[in-house]
Amino acid sequence: MQRFALNDGLVQAASPSGLPALDFLRQSAGLTGVKHACREGDCGSCVVLLGELDGPTPRYRVVTSCLIPVGALAGRHVVTVEGLDRRDLGPIQRAFVDEGASQCGFCTPGFVVSLTGFLLETESWGEDLAEEAVARNICRCTGYASIRRVIRTILEQLRTAVDPAEERIPALVREGYLPEYFLRAGELLAELEPPALPHVRSERQVVVAGGTDLYVQRPDELAEADVFLVQRRTGPPIWADGDHVYLAASATAEDIKVSQILGRTVGGLDRAMALMGSQPIRRMATVGGNLVNASPIGDMTIILLALDAELGLVSGGAHRSLPLRFFFRGYKDLDLQPGELVEWVRFKAERSDSVFSFEKVSKRTHLDIASVNSAISLRLDGNRIAEACVSAGGVAPVPLQLEDTAAYLEGREPTVDTAIGAATRARAEVSPISDVRGSAAYKRLLLGQLLLAHFHVLFGLEDGLEGKASA
Repeated sequence: MQRFALNDGLVQAASPSGLPALDFLRQSAGLTGVKHACREGDCGSCVVLLGELDGPTPRYRVVTSCLIPVGALAGRHVVTVEGLDRRDLGPIQRAFVDEGASQCGFCTPGFVVSLTGFLLETESWGEDLAEEAVARNICRCTGYASIRRVIRTILEQLRTAVDPAEERIPALVREGYLPEYFLRAGELLAELEPPALPHVRSERQVVVAGGTDLYVQRPDELAEADVFLVQRRTGPPIWADGDHVYLAASATAEDIKVSQILGRTVGGLDRAMALMGSQPIRRMATVGGNLVNASPIGDMTIILLALDAELGLVSGGAHRSLPLRFFFRGYKDLDLQPGELVEWVRFKAERSDSVFSFEKVSKRTHLDIASVNSAISLRLDGNRIAEACVSAGGVAPVPLQLEDTAAYLEGREPTVDTAIGAATRARAEVSPISDVRGSAAYKRLLLGQLLLAHFHVLFGLEDGLEGKASA
């Protein structure tokens, strides 16, 4: 039984904890403003606000309800489009009408919820930030120019009415962007007991981390399952201890993107995570889930391999550690014992003489999985490479550490000739297959280009690299 706040009241869900929240909201709660479309987290039509107490005041984020289990709603506040405007069109909906930004209307609830989530979270009224907040919401009728006009209209109104430093919920209620019950949301959540989260998984439970791939691959099975929720474990997502940086298995891609610890120790991860997916997906996708999913092109996996990371595994009271490069034994085959879970990932903190780069190629720049991705970590000694670690995805049945390429780099200067030599060795070290993302020859070419891109980004090399990826 899951008890949570839904719009302006409290509800209990007797459904299995693994049922997608989308199905509960539409079928049991009758809230059909939450739309059922792609069921893969890509279209934004099913987004809702999910709030939980942060001190006395709830903090809200936008989540895709098709990928989150109803068990994850326990003790939280779910707000659908029906819960935003009860009497008449609110300012956001009115702007959609006035600017001609809604035609069939199917996508409009998702845009309204996403924009409301942005208004609740943003520290400034920037149009570029607002557009990023709705970047995963897809419309096929009106085109996006009219939706951009909506954003501009809303922000122009708020710039004159609300100081970004002002307490946000009362200000948005005053201006009509939120209904008055939001002022009581903290009291509503305080009535809920914190959900009971077992520390030991039972044999019948299905482990769910972020669910961003699991609910795409196995939705029917999970709808009837009891789930063990990794992402709701307590404790910091990222921390430093001695000369190591630790990432909890429940740390999300967004945690990585905004982490000050990682910003100081591994430069460029904010850019890398921005390429990984939309903000709601980044807020759900976890490190542990990315690793255990064992995708040959998992972005977080490729990054951690280049950092020569180590896993902490736990089963009951038994703990063991394992270098990440040995975790992947074959396609979707892991060195993971029955009942064992990933507890943390750690790597040595990068030093001032170290540099890091991540690159990927996909059919779309943003919000897409990679055709080929690669990362590199180098420690420099003067004008030479003292240590190297290189990884690649999409070019073998498993994510790879390119040991021959790394060995070639060590002791050399980071020159154009070194970059070309590394690209040549990387292509010889992999065994891609032809599939929907490209031919084997194309993927080899891409990997060579990514190696050159690392050297261009890290060392400014350009002259002499053109046309050399396939040399």
